[in-house]
Amino acid sequence: MGELAPQMKTQSWEDTELGATGQGKMAERHQLLSHIYGHHKQQPPHKEQGMGMPPKTGSSDSLDSKDEDHSSKCQDCMRRLGHMVRRKLGEDWIFLVLLGLLMALVSWSMDYVSAKSLQAYKWTYYQMQPSLPLQYLVWVTFPLTLILFSALFCHLISPQAVGSGIPEMKTILRGVILKEYLTVKAFVAKVVALTAGLGSGIPVGKEGPFVHIASICAAVLSKFMSMFCGVYEQPYYYTDMLTVGCAVGVGCCFGTPLGGVLFSIEVTSTYFAVRNYWRGFFAATFSAFVFRVLAVWNKDAVTITALFRTNFRMDFPFDLQELPAFAIIGICCGFLGAVFVYLHRQVMLGVRRHKALSRFLAKHRLLYPGIVTFVIASFTFPPGMGQFMAGELMPREAISTLFDNNTWVKHVGDPASLGQSAVWIHPQVNVVIIILLFFIMKFWMSIVATTMPIPCGGFMPVFVLGAAFGRLVGEIMAMLFPDGILFDDIIYKILPGGYAVIGAAALTGAVSHTVSTAVICFELTGQIAHILPMMVAVILANMVAQSLQPSLYDSIIQVKKLPYLPDLGWNQLSKFTIFVEDIMVRDVKFVSAACTYGELQTLLQTTTVKTLPLVDSKDSMILLGSVERSELQSLLQRHLCPERRLRAAQDMARKLSELPYDGKARPAGRGHQGIPSEGRRESFAFVDEDEEEDLSGKPELPPLPAPRSFPAAPLSPEEPNGPLPSHKQQPEAPEPAGQRPSVFRSLLRCLLGRPRPTKKKTTQESTDLVDTMSPEEIEAWEKEQLSQPVCFDYCCIDQSPFQLVEQTSLHKASPRPPPLGAAAGRGGVGRPRTDLQLSSCRRTRSSRSSASTLLT
Repeated sequence: MGELAPQMKTQSWEDTELGATGQGKMAERHQLLSHIYGHHKQQPPHKEQGMGMPPKTGSSDSLDSKDEDHSSKCQDCMRRLGHMVRRKLGEDWIFLVLLGLLMALVSWSMDYVSAKSLQAYKWTYYQMQPSLPLQYLVWVTFPLTLILFSALFCHLISPQAVGSGIPEMKTILRGVILKEYLTVKAFVAKVVALTAGLGSGIPVGKEGPFVHIASICAAVLSKFMSMFCGVYEQPYYYTDMLTVGCAVGVGCCFGTPLGGVLFSIEVTSTYFAVRNYWRGFFAATFSAFVFRVLAVWNKDAVTITALFRTNFRMDFPFDLQELPAFAIIGICCGFLGAVFVYLHRQVMLGVRRHKALSRFLAKHRLLYPGIVTFVIASFTFPPGMGQFMAGELMPREAISTLFDNNTWVKHVGDPASLGQSAVWIHPQVNVVIIILLFFIMKFWMSIVATTMPIPCGGFMPVFVLGAAFGRLVGEIMAMLFPDGILFDDIIYKILPGGYAVIGAAALTGAVSHTVSTAVICFELTGQIAHILPMMVAVILANMVAQSLQPSLYDSIIQVKKLPYLPDLGWNQLSKFTIFVEDIMVRDVKFVSAACTYGELQTLLQTTTVKTLPLVDSKDSMILLGSVERSELQSLLQRHLCPERRLRAAQDMARKLSELPYDGKARPAGRGHQGIPSEGRRESFAFVDEDEEEDLSGKPELPPLPAPRSFPAAPLSPEEPNGPLPSHKQQPEAPEPAGQRPSVFRSLLRCLLGRPRPTKKKTTQESTDLVDTMSPEEIEAWEKEQLSQPVCFDYCCIDQSPFQLVEQTSLHKASPRPPPLGAAAGRGGVGRPRTDLQLSSCRRTRSSRSSASTLLT
């Protein structure tokens, strides 16, 4: 009761006051309570809303706000979805699938067109069968037309498409920039010209050029994928994609993914990153699968099988007593591979060394391929010399027949029962003589044909030669042991086809200095029965060939004088006893941070190195980094450019006009000679005083002027290695709405690797400055500027240059020196004492290697 009494008293007091004062007191009371306890701005929900029913009346403002919130949520959702899609599209497996699919389509299309061309070739030849002169005319004219078209197409579209492509890819993967080797033009020229060459029947290969084609596709595709993911713009990632392209090129060429990846690693890379294994195998497997599926779809094959499927017996494919014969095949193939590389290099050098002949062939580019094609076609004419060397067979047909299970020396029935292999049986000549003649004739034909200025590889011609040599040994063994080899009461029949497979793997391994050709043969034949003798033959062939000659691709690099360091051989023990200090240049040319522009100009005029070390001072010789020669040339040219000189003259003239008149006559010089030297020395970089000062506090250098002999329009040369993405993206100002290019045009420019069109300069920037300085004044100004210290603020400096100590062996330093730069050896704590250049390493290797007799 005591607690309720104050409440009753308060209530009675409120009622009394309300009745006395009326509505005014009520309002005052509500205001007081709101001030003490606060008030609600939001109205309580209606009864219908509390029960879950919509309100009877609503506000338009609340509906608009809900619509805006809904639209913003939708936009945010779409933005997140688009970002997720772009991120997913930029992943590695998307790139690899696209690359594998594209390469499979290109490879199958080339095989299809070339096969149809060869069918038309033979059909036309057989249609002229009653007339021998017409047959000869068709047999010679058809390949001659295709080869001349291939050479002319390459010359007009892209001369970089000539040759194999593997030597150039080895050089590019080492960091060298080769101009226009990875462009769309090179891709078109390579595909069209190679298809024409394969369809002519001339012994040229597909694998080498297809490595180049796949690398171009990888480069262009990485440029396209950079629109979705910026990681493709990184230089190391770009190199990884080129490595994957090489693996795909070999894998989808014959449908051999495992051997293709291993072969590309052995041929193109000295050190292969393990992170690229799954990329290479994934893309090569997918590409080979699509390639074989397309063959099944075109009814070229019943199911997905090997390209040259064999049917050797699996229970006893060979006997141990046959291993000496397999070893002899390996050793002989090693010598033959070295002879092939040597003769191939001599043919290429013979044309290049004779200046008169070289100039004559340069003027008449179609003469050399025309003569070579005419001679080869004449020798392989079937009714003539070709009947004694199976000249009627095309390269793939020759491989299929050489892998035949039948023993030809023991065949006594009708030759027609052998099917396509009947061309090896002649009624008057022994089959051994025919195979030997085929090997000798195809040997020099393959050497000469691979030197023509068309896209051509050496893998397939050498593969045919190896198969022929192995078949020759197998037929001789079948003649020596007609009943087979008896061992442990078991008779082992001689399989000449197995010898042919072993010979093909051994000779290609000897020419290319690879072991993975054995894996390629396993995948090509679909059988692994001869794995032991094949590995023995391939290893022996490599040992012999590597001790005599470089590989075919290294030989081409030497002839073309590409900036590439060949790998040290396995038998060169001196690579462990020769140190960097034995081959480095002692007289090091360097740039000091305290040097003047005059000293820099003298250094650039007296040296030819691509990269120069930057030291703190001439006394301390502390290495700060390295600067490229192009950067120093650009820095010097900017400092002495005419625009900077004319702007300096204008600024001095304006300052003279702003000085107060003191009654004395001012100097009438047209330059800046009336200004004291101290003031002139401070004007290293001139800034417009009317404009706001730059936030960075550094003066802005004028742009590098174009030479006067060039037109005023900006040049847009193609990038040296195709669409190589830039490492740093500069921010671009938004273009006007009426001048924005279309999406198709932007995408086309991105794929072609061309830069964006430069914007037109404003009227103020394009106004030419009038040169009023005399030659004496110009010379005095340049002399003064050359005496100023160099400002390296606007120069790109590599602060972590590659360094080697003096006791580094040649074995460790062999992959180290960059092909176009130099590496400084450290003689103390960051003090460069010597300079390691590419020429020094090349001379040392040539003197220590017995195989490098023609290094230049």
